[in-house]
Parts: sequence; C-alpha cells; structure tokens
Amino acid sequence: MIKLLHRLEKHGQRLDMTAQIPDDPDANVSADVPDWTREDVRRFWDPAPKLLRSIRRYQAARQRGGAIGALASKYWVLVHWVWSLVTQSELHLHCRIDGGLRLPHPTGIIVHPDCVIGPNCMLFHQVTLSGAVKVGGHVDIGAGAKILGPLTIGDHARIGANAVVTRDVPAGATAVGIPARIISGALTSH
Repeated sequence: MIKLLHRLEKHGQRLDMTAQIPDDPDANVSADVPDWTREDVRRFWDPAPKLLRSIRRYQAARQRGGAIGALASKYWVLVHWVWSLVTQSELHLHCRIDGGLRLPHPTGIIVHPDCVIGPNCMLFHQVTLSGAVKVGGHVDIGAGAKILGPLTIGDHARIGANAVVTRDVPAGATAVGIPARIISGALTSH
C-alpha cells in the first residue's frame, strides 16, 4: 500500500484516503419516519423483536374489536407475557411506541405505560423510563440509564450509560452523569 502511494505521488497523483472511510450509519437515521426493518424478526430466537411484535399485534387486535379482536388480544397478552419473562423486561402493552425501536440487549428494560417513544430509538439493557416521558425520534439511551419523568427528550439526543435524567434534554444534546447534565451538541434553530 505504501509503495502504491509513493508511486502515485511520484506521478503527480494523490490518493484521497478519506474517501475510503464509510459514512456514519447513524447520520442518516430519521427522527420522523420509522424504519420498520429495525424491528424485523430475523431468527427463531430473537427476543426483542418478538416482544415488540407482541405489543404491536396486541394493540392492533384491541383496535380491531369484536370477538376475533378480543380473542386475538388475549393470545397476544400471553405471547407478551412469555417474552417479557424471557427478557425480564416490562414494556407495557398500552405505551405508545413509534416504529423502528431497537433493543440490542433487551434485559431489564422498564417502560411506564404513559411513555411515548418516538421513531428509530434505541434502548440498551437496564433502561428505566419512569412516568410520562416523551422520547423524541432517533434517541439512543445507554445501558442502565434512568429517565424520571415527566420530561421530554428531543430528537437525535443521546443519554449516556447510567445517567439519571431529571430534566428535559434538548434536541441533539448528549446527557451524562448523576444527575444528568448536557455535555455537548444541543441543536439550535436560527
């Protein structure tokens, strides 16, 4: 590789090494449009997507109503119970979760029924969303973080591991610590 670079420079050509660095995969994630492929069940043992699927299908069955809807909702309650037991997580059947939620390690996650989770968010293990927390789109919440609502987390925000958030977090900001404080990147509008 070094010989190739020397040969190119000798003949007046430069090789742009930055062109070989791939773009950040999170840079193009939308905070508004859900990417439903993030929730796809990819194999038999895929607890997080199966837990999310049980919530979505339960909510659809309840919305459908009638005898078939009531029977289907009871089935999905049972499926939800099984996957909640497997993951030791408590994502309430009635909380509002927009599409594209990722749970890379779905262990010990607690989500209050009044929470609203925006599209394309990611919750790591041991995350707690307590009270009426409104999570914006494309928010990443690190392992062990505790969000104590009512509060709002803006789009594209990041919450560090083990942070305890007790105040609103603006869009694009990174919050870390106990209690959490903003360390970088709040988006400003002009």
